[in-house]
Amino acid sequence: MSPLGFAVAAALGNVAGALAVVRHERRSLLVIDAGLAFGAGFMLAVALLGMMPEVLRDSGDAAVYVLLGYLAVHLAQHVLTPHFHFGEETHRVSATAGVSAMLGLTLHTFFDGVAIASGFLVSGELGVLLFLAVLLHKLPEGVTIASVMVAGGQSRGRALAAATVLGIATVLGVVLTEQVGPLARHGLALSAGVTLYVAASNLVPHFQARRGWVTALAFFGGAAAFFAAERLLEGWVR
Repeated sequence: MSPLGFAVAAALGNVAGALAVVRHERRSLLVIDAGLAFGAGFMLAVALLGMMPEVLRDSGDAAVYVLLGYLAVHLAQHVLTPHFHFGEETHRVSATAGVSAMLGLTLHTFFDGVAIASGFLVSGELGVLLFLAVLLHKLPEGVTIASVMVAGGQSRGRALAAATVLGIATVLGVVLTEQVGPLARHGLALSAGVTLYVAASNLVPHFQARRGWVTALAFFGGAAAFFAAERLLEGWVR
């Protein structure tokens, strides 16, 4: 199974999310927004139950790289980037906000690719699970960058181009992981930190203030879906 093919498929999710914004597909946007909670639950389960056991099996020092991955995303998205949050941007922002948001998201999307490639280095099963985790947040990621670009006065074409850049960064993450030794060795640990940050610090705060059972059930359902996917892939993917 080729990690590169999975990365391309995941990258198309960025473009699909951006298309929902530029075409004003309100129903699609509502579905994508509701899927945030499900994706967060799935990603948390993959990070804690799929990635961390493999990371810690190598050496105790690997946990340091998990922390570095977590801190690097916070630096890129919330220190160096003045305006960022997941989901559709509904307020007017400055013209530079879209560019800075794209730069902040690029590190994260690069490690999406690293996660997929690193997962396949461990096993086909983990690689597919990480692909699913990445794919689940690619749509809202595309919505995020496209809506920020449009809210900043950028054209629809530039909004789609920004989403495409994020997708390319994911593909690049796979390519470099397969070619750069240190990234192959520590990529799973670094991307585990990135995955934990995206799930727990980006996605969960986006929906946790909402009341009602729908979001809660989606979140818990995402975590449960990890176990279902793991069972389905067991013995089928190598």
